Amino acid sequence: MTTPVDSSAVVDLLGALAYAELSAFDRLAEDARMAPTLAGRAALAKMAAAEIAHHGQLTARLTELGADPAEAMAPFVAALDAFHRATRPSTWLEGLVKAYVGDGLASDFYREIAAFLPERDRDLVLEVLADTGHADFAVREVRAAIKADRKVPGRLSLWGRRLVGEAMSQSQAVIAEHDRLAELIIAGTGDLAGVARLIERITAAHTKRMKALGLNP
Repeated sequence: MTTPVDSSAVVDLLGALAYAELSAFDRLAEDARMAPTLAGRAALAKMAAAEIAHHGQLTARLTELGADPAEAMAPFVAALDAFHRATRPSTWLEGLVKAYVGDGLASDFYREIAAFLPERDRDLVLEVLADTGHADFAVREVRAAIKADRKVPGRLSLWGRRLVGEAMSQSQAVIAEHDRLAELIIAGTGDLAGVARLIERITAAHTKRMKALGLNP
């Protein structure tokens, strides 16, 4: 028999994801200005538009659940803002790696937790986390840059490792500060060994993304 999920835990998760999508919109719109070409600028602008649309879907669902979207997002602002301050890209390529590797890591984390949600909310989370097109675009751009300059892979590999370190630290902080999310994860995975396996799956997916870019994990 499936254990009922505390609705407040659902609100916490959707609130965290809603703010993540809002932050992604802001960041992609800003990073688009560093694009070396108009095509690249347009590509990131389209991704930003998709993120703000996802944000709207999540806030609409929060309202349906009887929650105030701003109040649901507020507890996660400090941690997510701290992550983005610590990982602000200084170049176009760093921005692409962050969008692909950093956002990919976060998406894997949310997908794992979504498996423990009621069907409607699980489907919503999976829908808003679907690739908006930046994966293939980022891989093409980064691989082309690597081919053109042999100094690129070393520098971007270090950047990718920094991203994963910061992301893991902030994720652990968020879970530690929000008991309902921690309870949801532990109940869903079964025990601490299940949590460890969840982290292993996320780490393996990160390694795969780095290799897809042509970088050392």
